[in-house]
Amino acid sequence: MTSELDFRLDDFDPADTASQLAESSLWAGDLTVLAEHHTTPEGAHSYLVAHDRAMTWDVPGEPQLVAIKITRDLRERTFTFETANHAGLAFAQNWLIERGCPPERIAQAGRDSINPADDLTLWIEKQIRESGSRYKVLDSRTSDFAPCETWTLTRDSNATQAPIRVFLEEANHDAHTYTMREGAFADEAAARHWLEDRGSPLPQPPDYRGEAAARLTRAALTRSAGASAIPKAGLDTGNVPSAGTAQRPNPRRPR
Repeated sequence: MTSELDFRLDDFDPADTASQLAESSLWAGDLTVLAEHHTTPEGAHSYLVAHDRAMTWDVPGEPQLVAIKITRDLRERTFTFETANHAGLAFAQNWLIERGCPPERIAQAGRDSINPADDLTLWIEKQIRESGSRYKVLDSRTSDFAPCETWTLTRDSNATQAPIRVFLEEANHDAHTYTMREGAFADEAAARHWLEDRGSPLPQPPDYRGEAAARLTRAALTRSAGASAIPKAGLDTGNVPSAGTAQRPNPRRPR
């Protein structure tokens, strides 16, 4: 389950001004931990992803998840504190993995979070988590109202065709599940036009048609092996759909 936030900084002082400002900018009462890893109860490193409820009252559309890395100097009793805001959980997890967090340790999400609806969602999120610096985030938007969704606009450095990728999360509130879909565009202008217009299905990446079945098979094997720890229910392993229009609460936003 999601847990009470504990930075584990009792008797530690900030190592620098940047760490002091970063730590003081977050109020524990506004944060709900979604995923976390600590090396030991008072180890050298802590990695957390939390939902910042204060952001729901900030500028509309701003990312509401914060990734936090804490490094403690156990001899000097000081700490460094780094943060980054993200719209999607997988992108926040990727940020932490790039900074030394074991992927399998931060992949566990709180069991009262809304659940991935299908294997393709699991596969796409795993791909993001383990992508390194592959995706450069260009923009994102989080909507708390209809349509209640989250999207992240990126540039895929591995793509030779349609390198602009949109990762769109939509939820089925009644089923307590959400889907993640990836869309591919030739340029940023085309992607932004689709996001504003929604007059056609989200265009699939060029390799999806030939690899959809293989992707679903790999995702199912990953799930059965326990490598993807994000909880889910009611999996649908049927045809790979384009993004739908279901309205939902944000999948990782406590209500």
